[in-house]
Amino acid sequence: MRVQHIVVMGVSGSGKTTIATGLAEELGHTFAEGDDFHSDANREKMRTGVPLDDNDRAPWLATIRDWMTERARAGRSTVVTCSALRRRYRDVLRGAEGETIFVHLDPPEEVTAARMERRRGHYMPASLLRSQLDTLEELGPDENGVRISGVGGPESILEETLAALRRRSA
Repeated sequence: MRVQHIVVMGVSGSGKTTIATGLAEELGHTFAEGDDFHSDANREKMRTGVPLDDNDRAPWLATIRDWMTERARAGRSTVVTCSALRRRYRDVLRGAEGETIFVHLDPPEEVTAARMERRRGHYMPASLLRSQLDTLEELGPDENGVRISGVGGPESILEETLAALRRRSA
């Protein structure tokens, strides 16, 4: 079987970590939280309400790509969270060895904002949601991926995601 990397993408608060951990468990893939690859400087910048720019994101994306390649070389498929808001960011991740599939969690803005307001201990403030939505470039028709509504409870979103991935590979 070919090594796959499933990148669960979307703005902060879209449910990436919840769905990605469920996918990794269900599929038996290695999981990584993309936020863990951020530098301390990036985390501090976001914590203080300053959006990251492309210079901040470049080394972060390269580190995630390299982690995916390391796992592929070991014969391990992965599930990783990463906002992957722009196509050029996804292009970096597609550079990993193996097949990269994007799962775009795309709940309405008000759902995402409410989720962000409820969570505790996360460095990304709800005030940055608008800048992320403004940055977001939808998956193109030529990109390997699926768009998921991201609305409902975690179990139903996970089921919707698994069904979309099965349809995609059929």
